[in-house]
Amino acid sequence: MTSADGTLMRDDDQPRGRLLELVGGIEPWDGQERVHIETAARWIAGGAPVYRVRRPDVPAMHLVSYFVVLDDTRGRQLLVAHRKAGLWLPAGGHVEPGEDPWVTVVRECREELGIEAAASPITGEFPFFLTVTRTRGLGVHTDVSLWYLLTAGADTITSWDRGEFDAVRWLTDEQVLAEPAEVLDPHLHRFTRKLQHARTGRQQSG
Repeated sequence: MTSADGTLMRDDDQPRGRLLELVGGIEPWDGQERVHIETAARWIAGGAPVYRVRRPDVPAMHLVSYFVVLDDTRGRQLLVAHRKAGLWLPAGGHVEPGEDPWVTVVRECREELGIEAAASPITGEFPFFLTVTRTRGLGVHTDVSLWYLLTAGADTITSWDRGEFDAVRWLTDEQVLAEPAEVLDPHLHRFTRKLQHARTGRQQSG
């Protein structure tokens, strides 16, 4: 494959370029997110495989799309009790080879929650947060997770993937922050503080 300027391009150059744009567009919330963004950018640009090709841990570092569903009328976010992780997490899934991470969100939202993905006005179809996390349990690996924001009324989610989740809960930001960190995704408190800040900024600008 040849680019417009005649240079040879690998088959995955365009998806990698898109991933680098998405990662570079995230405004880091704190020093830890800045380090994670820099780590993800180096990993993508360095040519390492970025998509999972075999469950649960090949390659040992791979890309995930999380999506946090927000019920803005009630100021709540949806968390799921993930069976394998044993933690309360946002819903999400692994990005398929060559797939745009937003397409992953659309697909997984339909499969896991039975609704169509509707992007939050806070970010649109772009990631809001990024984490690099070592998983626990069998098949330990590293997830590079792009966190997207969706919007939906709590009453629109009437079923969920019971093979993946034990339960679902709608919590306010304050309730999430009151939960013990050890029962949540390790970055969920930081995500929630960033979300609170973004919501406050929208209210002030509005």
